[in-house]
Amino acid sequence: MPDVWAAFPELDPAMQERLASVLETRGADPQQREMSQTFLADIPFPTNAYVLEVGCGTGVLTRTLALWPNVSAVIGVDAAPSLLSKARGLAADLPNLTFQEADARSLPFEDEAFDVVVFHTTLTHVPSPESALAEAFRVLRPQGWVAVFDGDYATGTVALGDHDLLQACVEAIADTFVHDRWLGRRLPALVRGCGFEIARFRGYSYVETTEAGYMLTIVERAIDTLYGSGRFGEEMAAALKAEARRRVEAGTFFGHIAYVSVAASKPSS
Repeated sequence: MPDVWAAFPELDPAMQERLASVLETRGADPQQREMSQTFLADIPFPTNAYVLEVGCGTGVLTRTLALWPNVSAVIGVDAAPSLLSKARGLAADLPNLTFQEADARSLPFEDEAFDVVVFHTTLTHVPSPESALAEAFRVLRPQGWVAVFDGDYATGTVALGDHDLLQACVEAIADTFVHDRWLGRRLPALVRGCGFEIARFRGYSYVETTEAGYMLTIVERAIDTLYGSGRFGEEMAAALKAEARRRVEAGTFFGHIAYVSVAASKPSS
């Protein structure tokens, strides 16, 4: 099955709304917010920085960027009109923030237009991510910065042991969450290959147990996808969801994903 985010405009409205809610749930998570703050702190934003976020979704990080020190204006772009509509509504009180529909691999901006380009959990959903990075290089001014934060989604787990049925569900539909779950491991080479000079490469660990929110959405989406494809019936789907929630209530749930980030500069010549 293809990555649902890469084909987002083709989804039915109910699924689009559900996934938009997932973005906001993840964005409100304290661990996710802490990782984002650390990631952004690695970028030396120049005074009056003009910033582009590619693949902004509902604008969770774009709203943070609009309030970040030294940032004067931010544009968020995404290929999904419904996500942009949601983003505009949530950012109505931020006058230095605008949104525009665009493909990451063909940005509608002139050369050397921006000081900083940000990809936040975007490149793993983009076929030919090197094309998106090449576009970032093109629209960045000399000595501008690209910053990439993404999941090492091959590490995603909810298993408590061998042959865990919840883990089997997650593994079975992993490719419907992302286009390339191994991209995080190739990220430094991809960034350097597009001409950037890496200043910082970080790793992060995201874990949920008794207050599972984001990881529980992953488990339930996996179960819904397998049920929808006919892999098992309604009773099994309900039982698996109940088991996931039982683990949360019992304090035995464990969900983990590793993330990585890169901050890199465009050479002056």
